[in-house]
Order: sequence, then C-alpha cells, then structure tokens
Amino acid sequence: MIRDKVLQKARRIVIKIGSGVLTKTDDLDRAALNTISDQICRLIDQDREILLVSSGAMAVGVKKLNLKTRPEELPSRQAAAAVGQAGLIMEYEKAFRKNSKAVAQILLSGDGLNQRSRWLNARNTLKQLLMWQVVPVINENDTVTVEEIKFGDNDNLSAVIALLMDAELLINLTDIDGLHSNDPRVDPQAVLLPEIKTITRKIENLASGIPGALGMGGMLGKIKAARKVTRAGIPMLIANGKKPDILLDIFAGVPTGTFFIPQNKKMSNRKCWIGLTLKPKGIIYLDQGAATAVSSDGKSLLPAGITRVEGEFKIGDPVRCMDSHNEVVGAGLVNYSSADIRTIMGHKSNEIKAVLGYKPYDEVIHRDNLTIIS
Repeated sequence: MIRDKVLQKARRIVIKIGSGVLTKTDDLDRAALNTISDQICRLIDQDREILLVSSGAMAVGVKKLNLKTRPEELPSRQAAAAVGQAGLIMEYEKAFRKNSKAVAQILLSGDGLNQRSRWLNARNTLKQLLMWQVVPVINENDTVTVEEIKFGDNDNLSAVIALLMDAELLINLTDIDGLHSNDPRVDPQAVLLPEIKTITRKIENLASGIPGALGMGGMLGKIKAARKVTRAGIPMLIANGKKPDILLDIFAGVPTGTFFIPQNKKMSNRKCWIGLTLKPKGIIYLDQGAATAVSSDGKSLLPAGITRVEGEFKIGDPVRCMDSHNEVVGAGLVNYSSADIRTIMGHKSNEIKAVLGYKPYDEVIHRDNLTIIS
C-alpha cells in the first residue's frame, strides 16, 4: 500500500498540532503537550526530522492575562496571542528538555516568504536546526498577520512549511479521527474515510460541514492544506491527536486517520514556491491552444494565446493562469506588466517590438517560471 511505503520511508515530517488537541476550556493542556513532545523525541531518535507547527498561543495568553473570554477585537486577540506565544514556547522547552532535546521558536508571516531570498533563508535556517536535531516550533507571527488571527490558518502554514522543506509527509493532528462522511460529534452514523485519492468538490462539501470545536480553520482548512501538498507530491494524514501514542501508532502501521495520496510526482522547491505559496497579483486567461501548450506540452506562455488580463501587476509578479473554461492551469512569474500584456496579447512574439516599442522577452511567462497546478 502507498500509505505503508510512505510511513516506512518518510524521514522529514511536518507535524501540525491544532488547538483542539492542545487546549481545554481556554487553557493549555500541558499533559497533551508533554505526551506529544515525548513521542516526537522518540521519532527523532529513530532518525526522523520533525518540524512542528503548533497552535495554542491564544489559550495560553488568555489564561496568563486572566481574561474571562477570548477577546473579540483584533488588536486584543493579537496581543493575547503575543503574550501566549512566550508561555507556549516555554512549555515546549521544558517538555523537550526532559528528553535532552532543544527547541527553536520560528515566527513567520506570509509576506516574509514572498521574496525568493527570504524563502531560501528560512529554508536554510530550518535545515540547520534539523541537522542539530533541534525541533523548530513554528507559528504565524500573530502580531502582524491579520489573516491568521481572523481565519486560524495554521493548517495552511503547515502546508507551506511542508513545501518549503521538501517534507515527505505532513501530519495534521486534530480532535477527531479524520475526515468523516458527516460530523461524527453530532452524527453517530458518520463513517471515517481512511483514504482519499482525489480531493473532489464532494470531499470539500463534506469537510465544510465539520467545523473546528476550538480552532478557527475546521476540517475544510485541513482539506485545503491537503490539496496544496498533494499537488506538490507530498502525502498528508489527518489523525486524532487526543489518542494516546498516536504518532507512534502511525509509524508502527496501526490503521488510523485519513490518508491523502499525493496527486503528482514530487515538485521542485522553486515550482512549489511559485505555484503553491505566492499569492497571485492577477489573472491571465488563455485560449484552449495556449492552455494545452503550457499544461500538456511544457511550453512557455506566449502573448498570442492570451485572451484577457485581470488585475494590475508589474514585471516579476506572480499571476494565476486560467483556461477558457475558468479552470486553473497554473501560476507563474510574468516578464511583462499587466498594462503591457494587455497591449501585446493576441500578437505573435515577433510582433511585440512593433506593438510595444521594445521586446525584452519572447515569452510572457517562461516555462522555468511556470508551475502547472491544474
């Protein structure tokens, strides 16, 4: 089975621990944190590299500040998370120290990885920590990242880390056993789906009906993370982090959770960055011939195949490419601004200079800067 082979071979693993696993009644569940930390240490002793994406900072901050409820106002939520992050990393420090392991706090924001140099620097730093057998404890920088506080997007962050580090497996620990046919907390007849080969609209609809009890993302956020990493050739497993020895059971081959089979061969790190990490600044629509040329034939995108441009962007910005049926073809870095593309679209490459007045490139997007994600 694919799952058994993945678990046997996986050496670099991203583990995301959700709020539903680490918190109880708006306080940190220290017993759960210690149990999971002990299991991670045993995995490291088995010659595995572990990167940890952890929720829980908000709960620690609320408790430390003696707040009766979680704040509603954004600045108060960000401040509480900032207070809680210090306490959370301290608990991890104590838990891993018992097993003679060190931890490092890593706080990231989405815009910090938009620049290729920063992406590579983060990657190199995390690689060095893994070489030292230090466990990176990663979270979004809540103080400045509005989207994370509002949407609770640590599921997406864990997927980005898996892409960043060329992980061989992403494990998402939550407070239920995995993806079910319905919400198992309200429907006793709900059936666990042990394996997902393709993330269809039906799967997304199932996930949207299973909200998070304590976290902000819910099951749909986990499915979106699974879609992102499986497109890059990385498998993902959703499992119940409340179960004793869940991580050890997973790698012992005990059937548990929902396993998402990767859709493609492993994608290069640069292609992951372009197609699955950068936020598009606009959309370029292609005729069917161009869509086929870039997606099936590995060609660069030429101006002749472009039918429409949405948004305003400059040279080097990331854009999404859509076909004539409004389906995503891929994403890439443009050689021309949106204004220039509107001028040259529909024209052959040898006509660019006559139409635009200059021609630095034949291609609007070179194939080396184009990631196919259809």
